[in-house]
Amino acid sequence: MMYWTLVVCLIIAAVVLALAVVTTSKAYTYKHTVDPLPNERGSEQQAGPKQPQ
Repeated sequence: MMYWTLVVCLIIAAVVLALAVVTTSKAYTYKHTVDPLPNERGSEQQAGPKQPQ
């Protein structure tokens, strides 16, 4: 009985370790992007809100 418990615990630990490795490797391959600064978007947008005339 004690050996079955040890085997089950080792299997669970191996599964948890494998899932951690898979998710970590996916996180490192994810390509992060950053929005461009307002000055770099183009001339169609102004830096601030329009003031009423």
